[in-house]
Amino acid sequence: MIDKNVVKSIVEEWLADKSYFLVDVEISSDNKILVEIDHADGVWIEDCVELSRFIEDHLSRDDEDYELEVGSAGLGQPFKVVQQYVNHVGKEVEVLTGEGKKVKGVLKSVDGEKFTVTVSEKVKVEGKKRPQMQDVDYTYDMKEVKYTKYLISFK
Repeated sequence: MIDKNVVKSIVEEWLADKSYFLVDVEISSDNKILVEIDHADGVWIEDCVELSRFIEDHLSRDDEDYELEVGSAGLGQPFKVVQQYVNHVGKEVEVLTGEGKKVKGVLKSVDGEKFTVTVSEKVKVEGKKRPQMQDVDYTYDMKEVKYTKYLISFK
């Protein structure tokens, strides 16, 4: 079986002088290699082809046969790395908390492994009879949420 760390190091070498970043490398038991990359402005097919060729130049099919797929992380897919959170600051996201509650709001900030989402919700205000809509910030640990993903809007 092809070593995941070998593939990662090949990809990291290709990424060294580019503004792309690695999202994930998966290798199945039958040597299907899936490499996901991302970029703040999106991923170009030409760059996926270039990375695919670069990986093929550094792996030998004579030693071990494999199937290779290189692509983008996918719009609307759950975030896997911190850089995806950073790239989506100021945009609307959906968070599924560890308790199973879905929260929709604007990704306000990212600090290490924690991130803050601003949610508009009804809040009881002192001196008012009815709850008022207000922005409330919620901070989450990336490792404690089930997922966070960008919400695509067609407004």
